[in-house]
Amino acid sequence: MNRPGFGGASSPVSFSTRTVENGCSPSDLTDQEVDHLRTELAKMEEEIHTLRQVLLAKEKNATEIRRQLGLGPFSHLKQNLAKGWHDVQSSAPYLSASATLEDIGQSDICLRTRVGLSHAGQVTSAALSNVGVAITRRLADMRTLSLPSPPRHTISVPTMRHSSTFRSFEDMVGSVKDKVTGTNGETSGFERRSARHNT
Repeated sequence: MNRPGFGGASSPVSFSTRTVENGCSPSDLTDQEVDHLRTELAKMEEEIHTLRQVLLAKEKNATEIRRQLGLGPFSHLKQNLAKGWHDVQSSAPYLSASATLEDIGQSDICLRTRVGLSHAGQVTSAALSNVGVAITRRLADMRTLSLPSPPRHTISVPTMRHSSTFRSFEDMVGSVKDKVTGTNGETSGFERRSARHNT
């Protein structure tokens, strides 16, 4: 890098005679003040250059030490992330938010919601299990039926809708819907189905 202030030879600093941002123009300064400012600026740029070289040397030295210890760049990144996460967890806003969330988690509304969702999950699981059992039973029943030999006829949709298997499946799905939605009608899907078969 041979840019001024970044290593390499620095170029002489030149001042223009126009007004600068703070409202002063170099023409308002005496020659002695301009020389003093130029000297200060040159010293400051030399210090910045020296500090950059020292920092670069220290970074190279740290990289070499990490390499000798067997620590790659990812382990360094992992350490930084772990330290950052620890700092976040011990910060006041995080602790305050955690306490608030814990209070919400212990609230009556949250507990009732948790119980309600758990119950809905159990009911849904039981209903789906019942549907699975019913489907399996109906498919087993259909396998045992003897199929007529060719010519085979296709079953039309209206005919299929009036079959006992379709009605049974329809009742079962209605029962699952009633259990999941919590509808408490006069009769459940199972009662409707048994009433329909008894008539």
